[in-house]
Amino acid sequence: MDRVPNPRLPASTAGRPALDPMGLRDLMSRLPTGVTVVCARVGEDIQGLTVGAFCSLSLDPPLVLICVRKAGSSHDFIERAGSFAVSILGEGQEWLASRFADDTVAPPERLDGVEYVSRATGAPVLTDAVGWVDCELVAIHPGGDHSIFVGAIHTGAYDPDRAPLVFFDRRYLALGQAEPTA
Repeated sequence: MDRVPNPRLPASTAGRPALDPMGLRDLMSRLPTGVTVVCARVGEDIQGLTVGAFCSLSLDPPLVLICVRKAGSSHDFIERAGSFAVSILGEGQEWLASRFADDTVAPPERLDGVEYVSRATGAPVLTDAVGWVDCELVAIHPGGDHSIFVGAIHTGAYDPDRAPLVFFDRRYLALGQAEPTA
């Protein structure tokens, strides 16, 4: 079978695509992701940030992972906290995703006026989230310019009737009630 080169991708080098950081960002924008807000608490200080790199890691024991940019101020804060909560955003919550991703708003101020409750670890969970998990930080792994934080789930919950917010092609989309493909 002959392969037709995709003109939108850069030429290969030694059999591997030659992707610069923007090329990789463009490529990854083609993969839909969920949108979450990750929060942590150290004493009376709380911080939160928008995270798209969140997934289940293990069912037994129940583990999740999040990827956080090392240069971001929330990176060291989560490490100091030793725990974090992940709130899964839903349709109509684009404003929360944008607010917690806004580098012009100091991380402690991103929660101003946002309703939340503290769970077992003390980390804030957004009250109107589609779902959430409250985690103890059990490992940190290097991942280039990010760290991979592994959390052991203490507790969590979700609303099966709410649709999640999705990020695709650099914009927020409502998933709605999609029909199964098979």
